This record gives sequence, structure tokens and C-alpha cells, in this order.
Amino acid sequence: MLNVVVLVSGGGTNLQALIDAVDSGAVVNTKLAGVISNNRNAYALQRAADNGIPGICISPKDFVSRDEFNEKFLEAVDTLSPDLIVLAGFLVVIPPAMIEKYRNRIINIHPSLIPSFCGTGYYGLKVHEAALKRGVKVAGATVHFVDEGTDTGPIILQKAVEVVQGDTPEVLQRRVMEQAEWKILPQAVGLIAAGRVKVADGRVFIRE
Repeated sequence: MLNVVVLVSGGGTNLQALIDAVDSGAVVNTKLAGVISNNRNAYALQRAADNGIPGICISPKDFVSRDEFNEKFLEAVDTLSPDLIVLAGFLVVIPPAMIEKYRNRIINIHPSLIPSFCGTGYYGLKVHEAALKRGVKVAGATVHFVDEGTDTGPIILQKAVEVVQGDTPEVLQRRVMEQAEWKILPQAVGLIAAGRVKVADGRVFIRE
């Protein structure tokens, strides 16, 4: 059984996609062991409570230093004994010690086709604003492993989404979520739970 901990900051729509996939049997051999948010008002925590999943809020604002937060945050993660950590709209930099401890066991969903519109400053609506400003015809989402860089870890899955004339950032964001994020994030977790994902030499290999 793959013990999964989900890190969130906002509404938790990708968390809900995972909950639905596990409940429906689309993703098997997987338990959502806990949800951690840096935002006590995150609706994602309510989603967790509604589905009987333990929820924790731990915010950098509650600590006198970032080092202290990093230490307590890692302790909170450790208490849930994760086999896999999923960043689902988590807007806090992951502590280096956590990346090292959970190497190739942390994944992130990013709302673009990496390497486009990614890295420092690209999150949420900012990604879609940049895509529309650039005039691209195709957007999408990427699931990747987390390393010490920003959106630089090995890519697991990507899915393209058409940009439609007249799109606003909000409309494009919703389409990318519905057509890409909510599909490939559960799919990636399912592949990992099935033992079909291997990382070697900075690349991801998916076994048939």
C-alpha cells in the first residue's frame, strides 16, 4: 500500500481528483494518509476532513525563523510516514533536508508544459497569464519529481491542452485543470503505486 501525503495551499481541486480516483478504484494500492497545508483557511483541509483524511496546518508565519519552520514541517511530514509526497498547489519552498530525505518520492503538478512557463515566479494564474501574453496555441500540465531546483526535476507525465481564441487566464486555468491536471496527477500516483516508475540518470522510465 502506497502511503501518500498531499501538500496544499488553497482549494485543493487536485487533492479532490486524487480522492475521487482512489475512491473509484481508478488508483489502487494507495492510501491518502494525510493532508498538510501552510494555510489554515485552505478549503483543501475541509476536503480532507470530509473524506476522513487527517489534516494539519503548519505555516512559516507561526515560527520565528525559516529554519525552525523547516524543522517542524519535516517532523510533521515524518509523522505521517509517507511513501510518496504530492505537491498539489503548495506555495511553500520545500526544505532541502526534506528533498534529500525523500529523494524521488516527492512529485509536483505544474500548470504548464515544462520547460515552458516554469521556474521562480510561475505559479497559479501567473502561468496562464504568461502563456496568453506569449500567444501560444497549446498549454497543458506536467507532473514531475521534485529536486533542489524550481520545476527542474525529472518529468513523469505531461498532457497538452488547446488554447482557444478569447481565453482569459481564468478560463484557460480551468480548462488545464479539467483536461490535464486532474487526469495526469492521479495517473502518475497510480503508476508509482504499481511500481512502474523508475528514475535513473535524471530521467524517468515507465515500465509497461
